[in-house]
Amino acid sequence: MRKKIIALSLGLVFAATAATAAHAAKPDGKALFEANCAACHKDGGNIINPQKTLSRKDRENNGVKSASDIVKTMRNPGPGMTKFDKKTLPDKDAKAIAGYIESTFR
Repeated sequence: MRKKIIALSLGLVFAATAATAAHAAKPDGKALFEANCAACHKDGGNIINPQKTLSRKDRENNGVKSASDIVKTMRNPGPGMTKFDKKTLPDKDAKAIAGYIESTFR
């Protein structure tokens, strides 16, 4: 009986540690982009408004000059773009997407 209790306790400790590590892991910006943005922004383009691609030049021409500007645009987009509020896309995920956009679409 004592061995079962020890084994169960160790199992709970390992499960809690794994859950904490998974929660603390950095979100995958590319995977989040593919899941939330790629339908309209395939390869960094824009199927709704071709003048607003994700290229640095187009982003800057449209006043989107930083990762925080990208997140602001996701939170309060213009016509034709889905709004991603904090409940739909938490800040850590939105920031991961913004980082992916900045590093990928130059």
